[in-house]
Amino acid sequence: MQQDFFAKIVDYRRSVRVYDAQAEIDEQIIQKSLELATLSPNSSNMQLWEFVWVSSPDKKEAIAKACFNQSAARTAPHLIIFLTRQDRWKNMAQWNLDNLKKQFQGKELSGRDKRAMDYYGKLMPLFYRNDWFGFMTLLRKLIVLVKGFNRPFLRVSSHADQRVMVHKSCALAAQTFMLSMASHEYDTCPMEGFDSRLVKKLIDAPAGAEVCMIVACGKGTEEGIYAARTRVSSEEVIRKI
Repeated sequence: MQQDFFAKIVDYRRSVRVYDAQAEIDEQIIQKSLELATLSPNSSNMQLWEFVWVSSPDKKEAIAKACFNQSAARTAPHLIIFLTRQDRWKNMAQWNLDNLKKQFQGKELSGRDKRAMDYYGKLMPLFYRNDWFGFMTLLRKLIVLVKGFNRPFLRVSSHADQRVMVHKSCALAAQTFMLSMASHEYDTCPMEGFDSRLVKKLIDAPAGAEVCMIVACGKGTEEGIYAARTRVSSEEVIRKI
């Protein structure tokens, strides 16, 4: 029964590109859906994301122009900008470490506990730190080369590798948000067509932030579904070995 319910939510979710300007929107549902998005799986619980909810008409109009005035951005009553915040890695590594210290307070640390402390205190700085000259990237590449010579090893060494990782986590949060909205029969449309530099300027995002996607949301109209949903056959994309 629960599986059928989830299937209905997934089936309901479509990329709706025209919204009803007169429809009432329960903003508490948007708030709750964003809170649920924070529970999404993410790499090492670093939570390197930020969700910017754009609802003021003036700001929304400006963002829509930065989205090339595509209909979803222009007609939706609310826009959610999903940002990656790779620049916050130090704060989040320390936040995780502080939480572990609270959990372990008054407890004799096991080997597993010590490894968890080292994970955020030592490994995350090694993993995320970058410098202008690329020395940290070079060091990570050397570690990967040596440690991964004849055994499985995490092959993430460059700033680009890190960007891919944080964008994956942020995209998972965006999906959680869209499915939550669908469960309340609200419509969404994830957009990748935008001037990222202009969007960042409009929302005062820091230099280290990146726009993962912008999601329009509200009550869609029938003309907002441009065509029937089509997908290639499952046999083409699902492979069991």
